Amino acid sequence: MNGDLALALAGMVVVTYGIRLSFLVFGHRLTFPAWLERALRYVPAAVLTALVVPMALAPQDAIDLSLHNAYLPGTVAAIALALWSRQTLTAIVGAFVVFGLWRWLVA
Repeated sequence: MNGDLALALAGMVVVTYGIRLSFLVFGHRLTFPAWLERALRYVPAAVLTALVVPMALAPQDAIDLSLHNAYLPGTVAAIALALWSRQTLTAIVGAFVVFGLWRWLVA
């Protein structure tokens, strides 16, 4: 690892953990408006969607809606299971099972 990379990593660690630790130190004094707290509840779902959808639709850097794209049924199964069970672990395990079975049966 060269010096520039180590410096960049150290900077990211300081910034990331500095922000997190500031909430521990000053958290008892911080208050957010109700509208901001409501809006922040949607951040995890938005980030997860931004990560999963491109991979499900374009696993090889091109849109693939064929039967050989096992990511699509896995993603659809995860969405359905999450809505049905309201449990993250159930959705994840179910998605992996569907993905694996799809790869085994179709590919």
